[in-house]
Amino acid sequence: MTTPTTATLTITLKQSGCAQERSRTSPGRTPRVARLLALGHEIERRVRSGEIEDLSHAARVLGLTRARVTQIANLTLLCPTIQEEVLTMPPVTAGRDPITERALRAIAAEAMWERQRELWDALSPRLRSLASLG
Repeated sequence: MTTPTTATLTITLKQSGCAQERSRTSPGRTPRVARLLALGHEIERRVRSGEIEDLSHAARVLGLTRARVTQIANLTLLCPTIQEEVLTMPPVTAGRDPITERALRAIAAEAMWERQRELWDALSPRLRSLASLG
């Protein structure tokens, strides 16, 4: 009598030219700064809930340096109106993101929300013109 056996096979397929073309014509991707700001809020939420002890523990969990986690978490120090604008930025359809995380870091370093707003507004015309190109 023969005992049935089960085999598992894993196959890795490369994307065909058609699939690559479809991915290029997709509606776009979420701007990196928006993803990082969302990650900063997630880190803060986990620290407040006790799921993660502190930013150092978050760095170990995420496989990042403590300095990098601090940079990401500091994005949550942006005034709420700037955060809203960052999180609702249109998808990037071509080229580079219209604003870098480094530029946001400089704004978040300002303690006064009014000053943050001034710095953000100075970037906004550039941001709007780049967003309209996409």
